[in-house]
Amino acid sequence: MNIYVGNLSYDSGEDDIKVAFTAFGNVSEVRLITDRYSGRSKGFAFVEMPDAGEAESAIQGLNGTSLEGRTLTVNEARPREQNGGGNRGSRPY
Repeated sequence: MNIYVGNLSYDSGEDDIKVAFTAFGNVSEVRLITDRYSGRSKGFAFVEMPDAGEAESAIQGLNGTSLEGRTLTVNEARPREQNGGGNRGSRPY
């Protein structure tokens, strides 16, 4: 199951996130989302947990808790919306 983790401290690293989720089960991957140009964290990540029951426990157990002084938002990740990428930078007149 793919899990969204939001409202992360910019100082949180992938290891910090993995430690928090490992308390609930096996973590197969942590992807901390960073700015393409600066390399700085954007304050959210995705955690992949292969067991759905463990993933649900992690969501229930970590949503609303604090990590490095920030209250986490944790829920099942939704598929990315495909917006077609058109109309960037143009003004709708």
